[in-house]
Amino acid sequence: MKQSQVNELLYQALETEMGGVKVYRTALRCAQNPDLKEEWKKYLEQTEHHEQILLGVFKTFGLDPATQTPGRKIVGHKGAALVAAMEMALAAGDPAAAEIVAAECVVDAETKDHHNWELIGKVAEKLSGAQAKTLKEAYDEVEDEEDEHLYHTTGWARELWIQSLGMPAVLPPPEEEKDVKTAIGAARAMQSREELLTKK
Repeated sequence: MKQSQVNELLYQALETEMGGVKVYRTALRCAQNPDLKEEWKKYLEQTEHHEQILLGVFKTFGLDPATQTPGRKIVGHKGAALVAAMEMALAAGDPAAAEIVAAECVVDAETKDHHNWELIGKVAEKLSGAQAKTLKEAYDEVEDEEDEHLYHTTGWARELWIQSLGMPAVLPPPEEEKDVKTAIGAARAMQSREELLTKK
């Protein structure tokens, strides 16, 4: 294990969660669908909690949460760009389009977030002692929520686009209806779209 890269992963993970809070706050201003708004409110609260969990990890690892690395700065820049994209969409004055932009921005942010936590899980398996225990506990608490954030919002982005194209959409999406938390579950949910459409 390269400790410097473990530290880099944690710095990037913290920055991702901090940026995620800003992404969700902006996305909520774009949300039109009441179910989506409710979902993102929950995800915002969870993301704020994930940030606190990581700050606890930083204490165990003896890391300074204020430390900037080139990688962390890039993550921060990408998060700020997602917020700026949503602000542009809001300024354009088309609420339905802004909602789609927000869903896509959340998917972008959550893809990185999901990736971070997958790697944190791998690191936790290889460490020992207090660091391993802290990371494993953090991973176990966060991972399912991260899966939900990514897969459910991916479904929302797809269905909002389908709706905007004038085709029948499944809202809330099948990923939410089936409470998907795995890639296999997401694939199965996608396959169930037609069946759900015929029920509506």
